[in-house]
Amino acid sequence: MQSAQKHITITELKQGSDTLFKHIYEDNRAKFLNFARKYNLSEDDAIDMYQDAYIVFYNNVMEGKVTEFTSSISTYLFSIGKYLIFDKMRKNNKTINPDFDLSLIRERDALMDASFDLDPDDLTTEQVLLKKHFATLGKKCQELLTLFYYRGYTIKDIIATSQYTSENVVKSAKSRCMKTLKERINSND
Repeated sequence: MQSAQKHITITELKQGSDTLFKHIYEDNRAKFLNFARKYNLSEDDAIDMYQDAYIVFYNNVMEGKVTEFTSSISTYLFSIGKYLIFDKMRKNNKTINPDFDLSLIRERDALMDASFDLDPDDLTTEQVLLKKHFATLGKKCQELLTLFYYRGYTIKDIIATSQYTSENVVKSAKSRCMKTLKERINSND
């Protein structure tokens, strides 16, 4: 079903197909529970996190907050789940970054995907340039910068949730990505 999920459209989901939503739920549940284990959540908490993430996913689709998937449905669902896990960790005093309040993001935007659908007339010149040139970066750079600057992950959090193996590798990659982004913004091709 993973490959079939790549072909599911927002239109099909908005039609309320119980079969499609059931497949998405069932196909991602075990993978998410396995993923959640690395955060030392109890089995019940992990199940609750998945169900909450799935509800947010469903509501975002049905309320039109998502107009297209820029990643796979699984990735989208997992990003919601990761966010909820970190929010729970914050509430349980397991800090991710003491200067960053994850609940503020949830109140402002459910997910980054929704924030990039803003009307261009509502954006400042700098925001327009950032949006334009951020989209030209590779997927790894986009993900790394999003995790660090938008989601508030620390370097250690990024290592725990991605394929990076050391702090130096993450710092170096982040530095290269930022340098590329700044150069593109400054050149404004």
